[in-house]
Amino acid sequence: MSAKKVVDADAQKKAAALAALELVKPGMNLGLGTGSTANHFIRALAEKVKAGLEVKGVPTSKATADLAKDLGIPLTTLGDHPFLDLCVDGADEFDSELRLIKGGGGALLIEKIVASSAKQVVIITDESKRVKKLGAFPLPIEVVNMGVKATAWKLERAFRMFDMKPKMTMRAKDSQIFRTDLGNVIIDVACEEIKDPDRLDFALNNIPGVVNNGLFIGIATKIIIATSKGIEEINRK
Repeated sequence: MSAKKVVDADAQKKAAALAALELVKPGMNLGLGTGSTANHFIRALAEKVKAGLEVKGVPTSKATADLAKDLGIPLTTLGDHPFLDLCVDGADEFDSELRLIKGGGGALLIEKIVASSAKQVVIITDESKRVKKLGAFPLPIEVVNMGVKATAWKLERAFRMFDMKPKMTMRAKDSQIFRTDLGNVIIDVACEEIKDPDRLDFALNNIPGVVNNGLFIGIATKIIIATSKGIEEINRK
């Protein structure tokens, strides 16, 4: 990938973040997503806060919490505010029916808890994340550490029931098993194409040991896509 393409993608992420910022109103309690695209939104939001905008944010990861604190965004919790007005986050992949794959940054469980607690869930992304069928990006599955090999075996059986041939990898970081902020581990499943995301989502989440998976079905209300031709939106019907 050329340097120019990288710059263009980053500029698109920033453009999508600025479009989402227009939806923020004074007094809102906001879900703050995790990842490079969400960080653009957080930085832009911080400028508004410095200018006098009063909002509170619920972060979806320690990294997001640290960034928001450093930038002066007031934070709160779902314990204090269990119902949010708006959640803004990125995605690793999305289709035309607002179905997503998330979890590349390792925060999928908290992201799903926060997003499912919000009245509006706006996904900001560049055009490279659009796909006809989900599955090009490996599907992250968060599992508890106890019995992880047994859970992985059950996961493989589940994928094969959907006529898929999964390639499963335990996520690692710095030569160590990756741990989420909640202490769980992630199995990344390369499956090329997910033919029935809705049924697969249900099947995976019913396997003992699985905490949740990176399919976000029926959660997003709007996707803001920054393209080389401008901003596009997909809204829930």
